[in-house]
Amino acid sequence: MDGIKYFGKNIAFLGRALPEAVRISPAFRRRLFKALPFIAMLAAWQMAVRFSGWSPQVFPGPVAVAAGMWELMENGTLLGHAVASLFRVTVGFYLAMLAGIPLGILLGRWQPAAQMLNPAIQFLRPISPLAWIPLAMLWFGIGDPPAIFLIFLSSFFPLTVSTASAAAAIKPVYFHVGANFRFSRIEVLTKIVMPAILPDILTALRISVTIAWLVVVAAEMIAVTSGLGFLILDARNGLRMDYVMDGMIVIGVIGMCLDSLMMRLARFESVCWGTLAS
Repeated sequence: MDGIKYFGKNIAFLGRALPEAVRISPAFRRRLFKALPFIAMLAAWQMAVRFSGWSPQVFPGPVAVAAGMWELMENGTLLGHAVASLFRVTVGFYLAMLAGIPLGILLGRWQPAAQMLNPAIQFLRPISPLAWIPLAMLWFGIGDPPAIFLIFLSSFFPLTVSTASAAAAIKPVYFHVGANFRFSRIEVLTKIVMPAILPDILTALRISVTIAWLVVVAAEMIAVTSGLGFLILDARNGLRMDYVMDGMIVIGVIGMCLDSLMMRLARFESVCWGTLAS
């Protein structure tokens, strides 16, 4: 009994003696929980490679894929393709924002425009952007323009519909207050409409940027000679499945970073005006 008490006292002493850096903080615990699914996927991947019976050329393991990733990073190929894809997504996405958000505000706040344009939008919206690939190649040729056009289409309709719904749902009392203060049309737009719809717009942007990232990879497999989609297709033709998986991993990492960026923007206090006011 005395030995147990002595052992317990030693353990307690060691626990007090451990520096704060060694103890698991809540922040580290959260990061560990986020990393657990990726660790599990790596373990499942390695087990599948070990017991599937497939050739390493057909189904490479994590070590081979990591070696291929290092090769692509060392010669600059990976960076060049990633920058090309991000450039197309950025241009197409910004064009969709510049066209879709103002049109959505118009549709949400002016009923005649909604009655006239909404049927056409609802007709075109369900058509997959990939269905436009043959026409885009005929209209714009090979290169960046067809990919940018497809990204624009994939982002334009979700942004327009979400903005229109948010603008139509603004409470009339806000406009009554603006009328009492004799707001001009520009002030109504900048001080009432835009702050009220900003949370919904950021949600639509988060969804749209993911769709745009999916579309650019598919478009690059057909209409261009650079980008992550082209890297995957070219690696498949060369039977470099490790490069194929490298491209897939980079696509996932960049997509996760874009989603995280949108989530951080949505947490700003100035963005929460519409949410807090409701």
